[in-house]
Amino acid sequence: MSTSRPFHLSRRQVVRGLLATTAFGVTSKFGTGCSSSTGNQSSSDGTDKPIVMGFIYVGPKDDYGYNQAHAEGKAGVSKLTWVKSVEQANVPETTDVQEAMRNMIEQDGATVIFPTSFGYFDPHVLKLAQEYPEVQFVHCGGLYQEGKHPKNVGSYFGFIDEAEYLAGIVAAKATKTNKVGFIAAKPIPQVLRNINSFTLGARSVNPNISTQVIFTGDWSLPVKEAEATNSMVDQRIDVITCHVDSPKVIVETAEKRGIFTTGFHANQAVLAPKGYLTGAEWDWTNVYSKYAEMIRAGKTLMNGGIPHLVRGGFKEGFLKLSPYGPAVNDEAKKLADAAKAKFIDGSMVVYKGGLQDNTGKIVIPAGKDLKQQDSELEKMNWLVAGVVGKVGS
Repeated sequence: MSTSRPFHLSRRQVVRGLLATTAFGVTSKFGTGCSSSTGNQSSSDGTDKPIVMGFIYVGPKDDYGYNQAHAEGKAGVSKLTWVKSVEQANVPETTDVQEAMRNMIEQDGATVIFPTSFGYFDPHVLKLAQEYPEVQFVHCGGLYQEGKHPKNVGSYFGFIDEAEYLAGIVAAKATKTNKVGFIAAKPIPQVLRNINSFTLGARSVNPNISTQVIFTGDWSLPVKEAEATNSMVDQRIDVITCHVDSPKVIVETAEKRGIFTTGFHANQAVLAPKGYLTGAEWDWTNVYSKYAEMIRAGKTLMNGGIPHLVRGGFKEGFLKLSPYGPAVNDEAKKLADAAKAKFIDGSMVVYKGGLQDNTGKIVIPAGKDLKQQDSELEKMNWLVAGVVGKVGS
């Protein structure tokens, strides 16, 4: 599975990681070819030895979702002529990932590993980090704790709920019934934050919007995802989004039923040429390229040159929005673009003081706004007003 459990971090850690992260513009393009790619430019120490970066995915590289997004990032950083990248897909969250990492280090000469699935972290990444103290292990969304975990371990992730907020705006301008749907895997803080941000974005332009939520129970359950989509359509919901590992089945089912979708993780527009509105996408090329540049400059997790905790949103180049589909009108584009500009300049506040959950309880007190990097949002266990459903149901 992908990042699938809450993680608790101090405000100081989150802010420090955010401030250390900057956008780094490199075009991302998905590569489906060989398992490795090599550049031919000398490294900064004058040798011909490239920086070898290893990437490990829990599912297939072409899942139109979480794993494809990371594979696209790997393909993007591989365009740097002084980087050699190796990858392995469909690696379960067992000792198999230890073997995959060990092979990349010993056979391919990898000096930095990016294990992208949550379940890889403990105990597998932590065990290998102790075994290979000279290798850097940078985990997606992990629970890095300063003073507890090895110094050659780091963590990176992004505030993709920013893109979900924009998708909510677009969905609100597309719905005719004022009923939208969200199919989610599990009610963890990361997922709840996406549901809430999507709903708040939609209700920022149409307060009458309601979001029906269905939790499937796991990250990849295609049959349940199809059933949930059909159930929503039968309830007159006419825009659906999701947080599962691969949105493919949801997007394709919605297209067959003649309703709109917004995507997640990667671009699913090709699956729904009529109904795909836009989507919340990762831009891992920027993130991986930034890491490569820091390593090339001699910075490491061990010497303190690379932050152990890195987080970011649109401003830091972690995210992108799928191109608008043919059904998105100019007004929707204008509203979404304006909100994106506020995220980039730092003026957007999604979680404002006085916010109520869907039971009427105040979950953020009046006068206390929570910015994107606030660690309290990492502990979210509620659904905002306008969401139909319960945490855990």
